[in-house]
Amino acid sequence: MNQEKIPATVITGFLGAGKTTMIRNLLTNAGGKKIALIINEFGDLGVDGDVLKGCGAENCTEDDIIELTNGCICCTVADDFIPTMTKLLERENRPDHIVIETSGLALPQPLVAAFNWPDIRTQVTVDGVITVVDSAAVAAGRFADDHDKVDAQRAEDDSLDHESPIEELFEDQLTCADLIVLNKTDLLDAAGIDSVRSEVASRTARKPTMIEAKNGDVPAAVLLGLGIGTEADIANRKSHHELEHESGEPHDHDEFDSFVVELGPVADPVAFVEKLKPVIAEHDVLRLKGFVDVPGKPMRLQIQAVGSRIDHYFDRAWTPGEDRATRLVVIGLHDMDEAAVRAAMAGLV
Repeated sequence: MNQEKIPATVITGFLGAGKTTMIRNLLTNAGGKKIALIINEFGDLGVDGDVLKGCGAENCTEDDIIELTNGCICCTVADDFIPTMTKLLERENRPDHIVIETSGLALPQPLVAAFNWPDIRTQVTVDGVITVVDSAAVAAGRFADDHDKVDAQRAEDDSLDHESPIEELFEDQLTCADLIVLNKTDLLDAAGIDSVRSEVASRTARKPTMIEAKNGDVPAAVLLGLGIGTEADIANRKSHHELEHESGEPHDHDEFDSFVVELGPVADPVAFVEKLKPVIAEHDVLRLKGFVDVPGKPMRLQIQAVGSRIDHYFDRAWTPGEDRATRLVVIGLHDMDEAAVRAAMAGLV
């Protein structure tokens, strides 16, 4: 790897795996390195960027955090990512390291391939691709089908077409990884962690290093400085969708939908969270995140949900002139009934 090039770390992983928490820990323990952060979110409300801007890391100021919220980065490389990188590299005070957090629905492969563009490859190299895995979700079978049952059904019905966009995406993100972080291992026992390791290993022919983490706490020295130069090996990490591209089939994200629900003030946040759980379960919401206005509280309540597992905490004070509002991003499969979800959530306040 050319040491004169700026190293860039791509952090990917499915919805709710803990990417933002891991990056926040990274920024506060980066050993003085000046880091520029590019964040891509699926949907119109940039929750993760707002969280990271409030972390107070001196080595990554608000000016160093760039948000891309108008599309999935793997589909908008030419329109969004390349111009963003070009502007970043034109800065007089260039970063020591670039960290890119992809949307939970993004394929890392097209993004990594973009580092081979002429204007980029002479100045930046991919230090490594890090895939964050929600170990508790994997252990619960979120990405694992009952293959014996499927085979039995297929034997009875030759027309059965069993494909899961979630499983494909999970495998694609693992296939591109140089390092896999099995996050949230504190929610499992030793046998559960071993099972997750086996399941993850079975999902990719490549065998990148796997490490365990709790609450996204991984030393910066582990995440940065891998020195892989992944862009030179991207041809060996093709995703399901790239193979479809080669056959002439276009890649899109029609399998997933995202929308923002705006609600009024929430007087009892604990009760609100409990009421959210059955709504999430009934409508199979994959991911829910956002901010809540609690009357009488000077601080903003942050909500992060993966399935029915919901974390909520006051993350920072509302700033003067900021619109105190309850806004939540809902992400699910394409057949999710948006009107029903909106109605159910409106009835919670």
